[in-house]
Amino acid sequence: MTTDLHPIRRALLSVSDKTGLIELAQALAARGVELLSTGGTAKAMRDAGLAVKDVSEVTGFPEMMDGRVKTLHPVVHGGLLALRDNDAHMAAATAHGIKEIDLLVVNLYPFEETVAKGADYDTCIENIDIGGPAMIRAAAKNHRFVNVVVDVEDYAPLLAELDANDGQTSYAFRQRLAQTAYARTGAYDAAVSSWMADAIGDAAPRRRVVAGKLAQTLRYGENPHQKAAFYTDGSARPGVATAQQLQGKELSYNNINDTDAAFELVSEFLPADGPACAIIKHANPCGVARGTSLKEAYMRAFDCDRTSAFGGIIALNNILDAETAEEIAKIFTEVVIAPGADQGARDIFAAKKNLRLLITPGLANPAAGGMAYKQVSGGMLVQDKDNGRIGADDLKVVTRRAPSDQELADLLFAWKVAKHVKSNAIVYVKDGATVGVGAGQMSRVDSSTIAALKARRMAGELGLPDTPAKGSVVASDAFFPFADGLLAAAEAGATAIIQPGGSMRDDEVIAAADEAGLAMVFTGMRHFRH
Repeated sequence: MTTDLHPIRRALLSVSDKTGLIELAQALAARGVELLSTGGTAKAMRDAGLAVKDVSEVTGFPEMMDGRVKTLHPVVHGGLLALRDNDAHMAAATAHGIKEIDLLVVNLYPFEETVAKGADYDTCIENIDIGGPAMIRAAAKNHRFVNVVVDVEDYAPLLAELDANDGQTSYAFRQRLAQTAYARTGAYDAAVSSWMADAIGDAAPRRRVVAGKLAQTLRYGENPHQKAAFYTDGSARPGVATAQQLQGKELSYNNINDTDAAFELVSEFLPADGPACAIIKHANPCGVARGTSLKEAYMRAFDCDRTSAFGGIIALNNILDAETAEEIAKIFTEVVIAPGADQGARDIFAAKKNLRLLITPGLANPAAGGMAYKQVSGGMLVQDKDNGRIGADDLKVVTRRAPSDQELADLLFAWKVAKHVKSNAIVYVKDGATVGVGAGQMSRVDSSTIAALKARRMAGELGLPDTPAKGSVVASDAFFPFADGLLAAAEAGATAIIQPGGSMRDDEVIAAADEAGLAMVFTGMRHFRH
């Protein structure tokens, strides 16, 4: 296999995204590279005063069928695929008037963007590129001799490589370009196949491909011995992947994971319903609250578990203001994410060099669709995102006593929080704020007990005369299989319970609730989170 440097004498450029095109073409022309092009790309270069030869002139065939057929021709593909050190290949090229193409610059029809805009089926179909992927794959296969560039980000590295090697590129450089090219066509086909599966209503297609674009290489993964990177999926969903980082050091793997959990949780609470704050530690909520102001929402969330909040992630559903930022700055916080921050808040955080401040283009829509993926040994689990939501009208009162209006409001609040707590999940809420969270236990009774213990501990820290769990409501992400978990909640001071129902012992659990004077509602929906 050759590892020699090879010059670029002839280049074919055909791009949908014209960003940086003219600068690249001018730099190539200045190096004496012959430029070939198609349609709008050729026109853009001519308008900039560059000498360009149309591909149709080279092939002897006009662009036809609304541009569907223009580069699918042996003169083009032979120029990309011919092995320069193979006498038979070069003899065939000479016999058929095929000249080598040393550089291919192609970015594809904007299929992903077209889908994201909500275009109709036929419009999406017309934005599936055919000739582009075919040329990219041909050039990438022949990377021993041919350079293929599919991303605007690689224009500058290409020119730097030519400068460093007197108009030539190295084999290692061409290999890197080829790998990027195959990843791009793979991601493109993945986008097309996923869109089509959705369009035809196929929830479990025979083959499913997942693709992403590198956003950030990470120092390490969950632990220092694990390598890691962060990839985006191209969606416009507000969140950590689309946020702007205003300050602070680079996000870590765990920061990104926890920030996503925090923002998805706080997005359950619409700004129109009042300020809300979620504090997350190790992907679990340690405090969630509403308030009359953002500062009050933060302080109430903080008071649920001040110990766990140290070094946590804070998500807000309103624009961060200076008053709230001043309170947050009093303890060590890893990340704050919000749909905006005023100048006063930014100035306060500027003094906290290690605090990352992320600004999003809005809140995530908790009812929106999407897919969730989980790798297992030898495979992958795929499911819809948990976008299940309930309202007061969806609840079924199963006890003799119905919840009061305040209890009902707290039950619905607790249910939204429980959706984001690792199962088995138990959440105590009082007056629009969590007062105890039990997460990830093997027994629902243990989760109830832990949540109650946290509430009692905070009573001591806050100087309260009694546990804040007294007079609270409790949410369970799944049904109580026995009455013991419910009785543990009642013992802690809860007066009302929200749970899915559906246990073989529902009657026994309902009877225990009635005996204890509790109000209980069933949702008919569970929220396991593993």
